[in-house]
Amino acid sequence: MDSFYLISFIVGLVLSLVSVVGGFAHLHIGHLHIGHSAHVHTHGTPHGLSRVNGFTITAFLCWFGGAGYLLHRYSPFFASLILLLAALSGIAGATLLWTVLFKVLLPRERVLTSKDTEMTGVLAHVSDAIRDSNSIGEIIFSQTGARRASAARSDDGHAIERGAEVVVVRYERGVAYVRRWEDLTDSIP
Repeated sequence: MDSFYLISFIVGLVLSLVSVVGGFAHLHIGHLHIGHSAHVHTHGTPHGLSRVNGFTITAFLCWFGGAGYLLHRYSPFFASLILLLAALSGIAGATLLWTVLFKVLLPRERVLTSKDTEMTGVLAHVSDAIRDSNSIGEIIFSQTGARRASAARSDDGHAIERGAEVVVVRYERGVAYVRRWEDLTDSIP
């Protein structure tokens, strides 16, 4: 029985690691595609995956095998009680994983649109001075709830000192072309 529990644990662990790596790397092995398989609505409710899926099955195997091995090896219980406790442990581990993934993490996920990451009109602060029209500085701004940075050039060719508040007027090839906020607000009647 030690071998059965140990093999269950190793298979569960290896498949869990493959699914994690596949989720980050979107692995494509022949016709097998390993990666993001949970679809998320714009309201954040997962669909398409039941409580019994690849993630929970591998978690069950890992917890079942680990608990079964330890109980069989180091406890005074008899084999059928160990099997029951190992199965309950596997169910608890799979339920814990499902709850964390699909009740805590995925409901907060949303698909970004091009409007969410549009640079034109973004208000920013210059973090590295822009000396003239040929030099590149850096701006820092908030977008989609995160603090971001971008290379920046002066749109009108004037130098812009560090700390100045600017607005992105266009964005080309990874460089934000900016103007001072005061210059834009002074030109509005």
